[in-house]
Amino acid sequence: MNANLRPHTTMMIVPTGVGAAMGGYAGDALPVARAIATVTDRLITHPNVLNGAQLYWPLPNAYYVEGYGLDQFAAGRWHLQPVHQNTIGLVLDRAIEDDLCWRHLQAADAARATLGLNIHSYVTTDTPLGIRLKQADAATWGTLEHPDSLLRAAEQLLQAGCTAIAVVARFPDDVGSEALNAYRQGDGVDPLAGAEAVISHLVVRQFQVPCAHAPALQPLPLDPSISPRSAAEEIGYTFLPCVLAGLSKAPQFNSSAQAHSISASDVDALIVPASALGGSAVLSLSGTTTQIFAVQDNTTALAVDAAALGINNVVTVRSYLEAIGAIAAQRAGVSLLPFTQTMPPIKPLSATNK
Repeated sequence: MNANLRPHTTMMIVPTGVGAAMGGYAGDALPVARAIATVTDRLITHPNVLNGAQLYWPLPNAYYVEGYGLDQFAAGRWHLQPVHQNTIGLVLDRAIEDDLCWRHLQAADAARATLGLNIHSYVTTDTPLGIRLKQADAATWGTLEHPDSLLRAAEQLLQAGCTAIAVVARFPDDVGSEALNAYRQGDGVDPLAGAEAVISHLVVRQFQVPCAHAPALQPLPLDPSISPRSAAEEIGYTFLPCVLAGLSKAPQFNSSAQAHSISASDVDALIVPASALGGSAVLSLSGTTTQIFAVQDNTTALAVDAAALGINNVVTVRSYLEAIGAIAAQRAGVSLLPFTQTMPPIKPLSATNK
């Protein structure tokens, strides 16, 4: 980065639980994020993009921001404060069986010993959280029977000095279901993603701290035919490692701008699937100077595009490769017009206002 220029900042969103062709499975948008991070100074994205169960990739210029916090940031209500290291507290659902609980505690200890992460302690909820999964044609979501138990456990950890919360909730084993089988084959909507988002949203909204979730599930039967996009969730007992790695340096949230904080007005570009422009963060940035790049190839189960919403600051690109080129041009201060086949001549001001 040129020391005389402000950092170029890109936000990347792949909505959770909407069947995105890239980013709708097990960390399969991470290669895209890795590439984007090389052509921008700061990449702001969310766990659905960076989490790959036991697989993850450290990106020094990436900011791991939970979805509700991302919406508040885009709306200008919260600012992101970079950190060197968070103190992570772990919440375990009382519904998790003993053997599965030990697998997650061992994953936490492994992250402490092997990655050097600062994981303070864990708390088991005082009652099972009671996760229920729901699904429609275009999206998944879920409910918690006892959200108060989750909040009490998180509060205990925060009062003990933790600055970020990882949650492991026991999700229903749905082996043999049509939705799960389709997901494992690289088709359909992630049956867990919507409920996961509800859990992390609740903690972030209540306490204004980084939070991410990993579901606790019994290992699935071996299936040699699963899709590579779903394979990251087939290789171990827990999805916790990527969550802990992401939370370790996740930015804190501030209600007012401070030294070195990042604000919505700093976002130069937003990259999002072309059919999924209806999210809160996209709508907040649609009326600003942020350039939105809508990627056609990353199809979703939604049909909410720029034309449907009347958004004007959108450049439609075919692929993420094209978006990466556009970001590189923007960062270099090069107009995108010369890259088109026909470039209209300059017009007088009166003509441009018509």
